[in-house]
Amino acid sequence: MSIPHAEPFELLGGEIAVLMIHGFTGSPASIRPWAEGLHKKGFTVKVPRLPGHGTSWPEMNQTKWQDWYSEVESSFIELRKRHRRIFIAGFSMGGALSIRLTRKFGREIEGLILVNPSIGDSRLIMKFVPLLKYLIPSIKGRGTDVAAPNPPRHSYGRTPLKALHSLQELWRVAQQDLVSINAPLMIGYSVNDHVVDPKNSEFVIENISSVDIREVIFEESFHNVALDYECGVLIEESHTFMTDVLTGQVSLGDESATINEEFASIVEGLELDQSAPTTFLDELENIDAAEKYQGDNRALPTLTSIQRGALLGVTLGPAYILINQVSSFDPLGLGIWPGLLALLAGVTTFFWQMKPEQDDGDGVAL
Repeated sequence: MSIPHAEPFELLGGEIAVLMIHGFTGSPASIRPWAEGLHKKGFTVKVPRLPGHGTSWPEMNQTKWQDWYSEVESSFIELRKRHRRIFIAGFSMGGALSIRLTRKFGREIEGLILVNPSIGDSRLIMKFVPLLKYLIPSIKGRGTDVAAPNPPRHSYGRTPLKALHSLQELWRVAQQDLVSINAPLMIGYSVNDHVVDPKNSEFVIENISSVDIREVIFEESFHNVALDYECGVLIEESHTFMTDVLTGQVSLGDESATINEEFASIVEGLELDQSAPTTFLDELENIDAAEKYQGDNRALPTLTSIQRGALLGVTLGPAYILINQVSSFDPLGLGIWPGLLALLAGVTTFFWQMKPEQDDGDGVAL
């Protein structure tokens, strides 16, 4: 493995277990101090390594969020065979996976702990990921976002774009899952997080159906709290939260959230293809099909000089991005942004110039 100490691990302790899930491009090494701290408190802690993580970013590019979630669910089911009461703890993307797991196994989960959960990113460049993944395999990562000096290496130095696009799909799923979750929640977030906007945590708090929600704010740590100054605070707050849940000092939710969950399950199980046999209207449509307008075979419109220039930007923009990523070519010192802006300007200008022709008298706008 390319990341030291990236292997999955389990720390055997008492009857109460914690399934702990690491983040995107990370590894079990990124949350080991948190896991070891809870183990010392008497808990059994299991930390799986998500597929494609801890090895190499090209390998991660071959995986999707469904692969990551499958490993999480398998770990939970295996842990459930030996432990009756289980907590779920997720860091960053691990938070989104934890939300998905809790949505499915909510009645079997004692409580949910999220630390700087990642369930969305509104930055402009993220909108281009579905396109960029076909042009370049990865981009330079942000590096370790830890305030404390000399943190251990625990993640890749590059971000694989195909995997990032799959993460975007996971975000949408996790956002929809929140309303069906009523498990007790502890959510911690850093005010100086340079990887995940704290608004992610606000969104979770505002949309989850949990009655008992505990907020923990980290002011001295950056994104990865488990490797930062306030790891001890994270351990203590997690222990206090779990103890309060186990002793019945928190509310476990109300019937409305349970009804929402059951209703969602019913909707998921509905058979959508329950159409009736062919109706008279269907037959009438088939009869008239031969009389439908088939087009007049007009020639394609001629491109203007502005549109040809726009197509040049669409072509050269991705080429600039590709060359920048595979070599040290960066004449302006702006990374991929010149190519990205050329691509965006080209696409915008091309379609802005596409004006519909006038009605030809037959009532068909072309």
